[in-house]
Amino acid sequence: PRHKCGNQKNCPQNYFAFKIISGAANVVGPSICFEDLVLMSSVKNNIGRGLNIALVNGTTGQLLKTDAFDMYSG
Repeated sequence: PRHKCGNQKNCPQNYFAFKIISGAANVVGPSICFEDLVLMSSVKNNIGRGLNIALVNGTTGQLLKTDAFDMYSG
């Protein structure tokens, strides 16, 4: 069976499903999936070098903001 975000099992009731995949240098970009919706990825062209963050409302699951923080440039 298929589970949200490609996880190995379903989440318990009243929990959100998510999956965060780290990138590999500049070859493979990171991605963030939440409730079977890809929030950030190289395909969506909304990732950056450094830390990629997706801010989600913990009650409703609504995406509030995405951003990347470049840790290399300071």
